[in-house]
Amino acid sequence: MELSLTTRTVGEHTVLDVGGEVDVYTAPRLRERLVELVDGGSRNVVVDLARVDFLDSTGLGVLVGALKRLRAANGTFGLVCAKEPLLKIFRITALDQVFPIYPSVEAATSISSGDRDDTPPTA
Repeated sequence: MELSLTTRTVGEHTVLDVGGEVDVYTAPRLRERLVELVDGGSRNVVVDLARVDFLDSTGLGVLVGALKRLRAANGTFGLVCAKEPLLKIFRITALDQVFPIYPSVEAATSISSGDRDDTPPTA
């Protein structure tokens, strides 16, 4: 399956909408796009996984790399994910303790960067 990547701005956040499968074949495109965003000056990035059907360890690695890159740039990084199969992956890997994960883009972008502490919200 193809990977779709579209970017939009919501308030002071750059939202990257991801669709399809994020795996060993498509993850490099996701990594490239996230690097472009950060290098281009985006400091508050939200990755919307609502249309992602599959996420493997390579995709998880890309997301961890983006989180590290943004933290190094004094930015924020959040994920939007409400699909139980994907949430289970984050729980099994304990990455739900690393990433702020939100149920919607609205929830992820409602906190201004100055107020955000990047502590994962409690569900």
